[in-house]
Amino acid sequence: MGARSLIMALALLAACAGGKSAKSAAAGDSLTERQRDSILAQSRIPGASGVGRAMRAADSTSARIRATDSVSP
Repeated sequence: MGARSLIMALALLAACAGGKSAKSAAAGDSLTERQRDSILAQSRIPGASGVGRAMRAADSTSARIRATDSVSP
């Protein structure tokens, strides 16, 4: 088996195992996805500020949709 095949096999196994552990971790986690994203956005991790910008963009879009829905008959 070549190195490329080995890497692909390991990636597939990790993806399958990651889904199961993510579900079990989420069941015991007391933070919402929004709270985790907010904590991440405030961290010093490279690229974390992009999470905050994405959250603000999503909030802005949601507010515009709510405003449009409230105006529509």
